Amino acid sequence: MKKIYGSAREALDGLLADGMLIAAGGFGLCGIPELLIAAIRDAGTKNLTIASNNAGVDGFGLGVLLATRQVKKMISSYVGENAEFMRQYLSGELELEFNPQGTLAERMRAGGAGIPGFYTRTGVGTVIAEGKDSKVFDGKEYILERGLVADLSIVKAWKADPSGNLVFRKTARNFNAPAATCGRVCVAEVEEIVPLGSLDPDKIHLPGIYVHRLIQGPHEKRIENRTVRTKETA
Repeated sequence: MKKIYGSAREALDGLLADGMLIAAGGFGLCGIPELLIAAIRDAGTKNLTIASNNAGVDGFGLGVLLATRQVKKMISSYVGENAEFMRQYLSGELELEFNPQGTLAERMRAGGAGIPGFYTRTGVGTVIAEGKDSKVFDGKEYILERGLVADLSIVKAWKADPSGNLVFRKTARNFNAPAATCGRVCVAEVEEIVPLGSLDPDKIHLPGIYVHRLIQGPHEKRIENRTVRTKETA
């Protein structure tokens, strides 16, 4: 089965629909599928629900979809560094479902593993627990979290082979692996596609069985917050 496509637009052809749920990899601006995000913006797909650790920043990452009002709801852990996100949320234009980072990662992993739900201590006694089933195990209260299954996953990796086996680079692995597994269809963008058989099987982070389409393209590696020391006076 052909997995390699010539562009993000081609790779997403036939997969986008208004109102769909998209799981997006990345953490801050690290390991985000910026080419696929741009293609979704250009396609004009709207009323999206996006599950992602965060919503990018103003003008980059998932922030570009907020700017064009294509996102109806975010399922996220961290929503700082984005003034447009804050404006839309506070004005009631954007729905927000807060998830602790570990819970969100496990919801994605569970969805990919066919696990419909799991109990966790995280969030007990907070607004996170409101409206959720709870049970007591060994004298401690746990809340039920549902596994997350997305219509589409978009992820970013360092290397891939033609079968879709992925290797992530250092911290850019972040949410990409669990996000990839929980989508009914997964599209990955990579920096390099290498020949089949050239990847060490023991160093593959995500098997190609989870990846349906691939693109290779240029990437912009931004520093989200540049902090430098003030030059000391002599």
